[in-house]
Amino acid sequence: MCKDNEKIAENGKKAFTLLGADMRPYQSDTPGIFGGYRRSKLYGRLDCPSALRAIAKGGYVKHRVFFADEQTALSMGFRPCAMCLPEKYARWKKEKKKRD
Repeated sequence: MCKDNEKIAENGKKAFTLLGADMRPYQSDTPGIFGGYRRSKLYGRLDCPSALRAIAKGGYVKHRVFFADEQTALSMGFRPCAMCLPEKYARWKKEKKKRD
């Protein structure tokens, strides 16, 4: 699991920086379950092979965000990752075609 959003709070407990529906970061006691890439506005699982490859190459991290849930990511205009969420991506793409 990626820990680049993890910090130690003043009370000694772990604190995680997540992105809220208002696009503002906030501290949480629980880690996000989805990671996103701000530049491409996509989100996926924290163990996504594509994201982990990009992180290993030194990219991506600076623009990485975390979400507590999928609904928050979608409400902010992020799309599902085609690699780690292929069924959700296909559904998103189909819905997008209907709107365009």
